Order: sequence, then structure tokens, then C-alpha cells
Amino acid sequence: MLGKKQKKIYDYITSYIKDNEIPPSLDEIAEHCSLGYASSAHYHVKKLEEEGYLERYAGKPRGIGLYAKNEVHSPRLRNMGLDSIGIPVLGTANAGPATLFAEEEAIGHLKVSKSIVKKKDGVFALKVDGDSMNKAQVNGKSISDGDFVVIDSEYKHPKDGDYVLSVLDGCANLKKFSRDKKTGEILLLSESDNPKHKPIYVSSEDSFMVNGKIIAVVKR
Repeated sequence: MLGKKQKKIYDYITSYIKDNEIPPSLDEIAEHCSLGYASSAHYHVKKLEEEGYLERYAGKPRGIGLYAKNEVHSPRLRNMGLDSIGIPVLGTANAGPATLFAEEEAIGHLKVSKSIVKKKDGVFALKVDGDSMNKAQVNGKSISDGDFVVIDSEYKHPKDGDYVLSVLDGCANLKKFSRDKKTGEILLLSESDNPKHKPIYVSSEDSFMVNGKIIAVVKR
């Protein structure tokens, strides 16, 4: 169980990553948590790593990675590399109107338990922007604004009802895939408690591709 000071530091790191999509520096941790010096922040971050709450990347600025919420990993398993994998975060995708452009360069890494994601090749994560999929369920977890979705990019031929990452006219979009059985027309459907989100009809003139299937959600 975390002590009061370490919990404050852990909560700050979690909040900072959620708001900025990158971890805080040791100086920022020390200033926010009234630790005095970066060396004190380093000590507490190291303790959090030893307890399995986060992982540090040696030699990298802001080299802190968080495990998925409520998943604490034993040092023994972590040191053996058996309990989790790190997957790249490739930016943000809309769970709303397709307005955010797809990104291909990793902005960070997300530590995920192997009980959630059993493969690493072709897998990446995106941060969710919007509420058009907040009633969708992937392995019992909703897709809410600020969450991370894990994408299997090797899944290129979606079935009716799959939750997918599509790229429509250069914009990354998270939706439920549907194909009209009579016309073959593709629809991208929202599942939301917000009635403003309408189906997106994909025409032959649209630049469209399915870039993978949502296989997991990491709550934030």
C-alpha cells in the first residue's frame, strides 16, 4: 500500500500524463509535491517502480511509464519481463466527428498487462477524444473520453459489429463497423448517450481504410 507522499506523487504523475500525454520531469514532480530537490523525486519514483506502480526508462528524458489502472506488478515478474509489455502511443483518435488527423509517430509508451494484450507485433495505442463511443463495451470496459484504446493493426478485414480504427479522409476515427447486406455500403456507427452523434456513411469517393480492431481499453 502506498504511503501518503508516494500516493500524492503517483496521482500527480497519472494526472500529468492524462493532461499532457507525456510524463512530468523530476523537477516538476519535486516542485508540485514540495520535495525540494529532483533527487528526492528520483528517490520516490524509484520506490514506486520497485513496488510495481510504474516503470522508468533509463537515459530518457521524462522516462516514466505507468501500468494500466489498478494493475500492480510484482518486482520479480517485472524483472523477468513476464508480466507486461510496452506498446507505443501514436497520438489521438476521435470518438466523435472525424476531425483529428491520424498520427504515425510514437509520443510515448503505455505499459499493459499481458493478461490484457497477449501480442506485441502490430499493436499500438491511441488516446480517445470525444464521447461518441461511451456506451460501447470492449471486454467489459467502455470507451470514454481520455481513455486509451489498444489497436491490433494486423486486423484489416473487419466483420459486422467490430469496433475499429478507421482512417477517413486522413482522420483517425473510432467507430462500430457495419456493412449493409444488400448494398454493401459501409457505415461507421456511434454507441453513445449523446444523441448528436449520427452514422457516418462511407462513399466510394471517400479516402477510407480500416487500420485495425480495438482489442482492449485502458481506463484513465
